[in-house]
Amino acid sequence: MARVLPVAVVQEAPFPVDGPLSRFAEHVQGLVAAFPQVRMIVYPELHLFGTEGPLRRERLLEVAEPLSGPRASALGELAGDLGVWLVPGSVCERGPAGQLFNTAVALSPEGRLAASYRKVFPWRPYEPFEAGDHFVTFDLPGVGRAGFSVCYDAWFPEVTRHLAWMGAEVVLNLVKTTTCDRTQEVILARANAIVNQVFVVSVNCAGPEGTGRSLIVDPEGIVRAEAVGAAPTVLTDVLDLDHVPRVRQYGTVGLTRPWDQFRPSDPPLPLPLYGGSIDPGRWNPDRRHPAEEARVERAE
Repeated sequence: MARVLPVAVVQEAPFPVDGPLSRFAEHVQGLVAAFPQVRMIVYPELHLFGTEGPLRRERLLEVAEPLSGPRASALGELAGDLGVWLVPGSVCERGPAGQLFNTAVALSPEGRLAASYRKVFPWRPYEPFEAGDHFVTFDLPGVGRAGFSVCYDAWFPEVTRHLAWMGAEVVLNLVKTTTCDRTQEVILARANAIVNQVFVVSVNCAGPEGTGRSLIVDPEGIVRAEAVGAAPTVLTDVLDLDHVPRVRQYGTVGLTRPWDQFRPSDPPLPLPLYGGSIDPGRWNPDRRHPAEEARVERAE
C-alpha cells in the first residue's frame, strides 16, 4: 500500500500574540475546506506568537503555557475535529521550572499531542529561549515517520543527520526568518535533504515581517514546490515516503548511497569534536538498535 502524505505548507504572516485562537481555527478550517485531501497542515515557527519588534522574554513569558495548558488542548481539539495532522508552528512553552522554550508541536487527527520538540539551537544572542536537549521524531501511522527541526537548527548538520538516523523520512523545518540569510537557508534545505536522503519541508513566515521562500524538497534534493517570494501562499504536495527507502536502495540519481558507506569490518572513525566515533555497526538507520533510539528520544 502506498505511503503518501498530502501536505499543505502555509506561508503566512505571524498571527498576533493576543489574537483569538478562534481566528486561527477559522483559517485552518478554510484550508481543509479548500484542500479536502490534505492530511497534514504545517505553519511557520512561532506562528501564533507574532510580536512587533524583537522577541522580548518578559512578553513571551506572559503568554507561555505548559503543553498541558488550554492552548495546546484547544489546538488538539481543532486537529481532532478536522481529522488532520496539525503543526501550528512552534509555541512558547513554559517549562516546569519557569523556563521558556521554543517548542514545535504536532497534534494528531485523534486530537492528541503526538510530539513536542524544544529547539536545540536558539539563534543567539537574538532569541530569549532556553535550549532543548534532545531530538524528536514521531510516527504517522500507516504512512511513516517525521522529525522536527526549528529554523536555526537547519544550520547544524547534526540535527537532520540524527533525525534521519532515528528513522525520520520527512523533516519539518519550521522557520521565522526575517533577515537576509534566507537565501542560504534554501540551500541548506536542499543540502540536508540530499546528504540524509529525506524529504525536507521548510516553511517560513510571509512578509512584511518574514522573507518567505518556503519550499518542499525530495530525498534527492529536487525542489518539488516553492514560494518564489514573501507573499502569503499555500504550497501543496503529496509526499511519497516510499521514495526514501527507494533512493537509499538504488542511490541518489541511481548512484550515491551514503547510508551504505561503511562495511562491518571498517574500523570506528574517531570524532574528536564530539568525544565519540562513527561505529560502522550503528551507522545505517536500518541497523540502529531500539535502545539507542529510545536513549536519544527519551521522554521528559
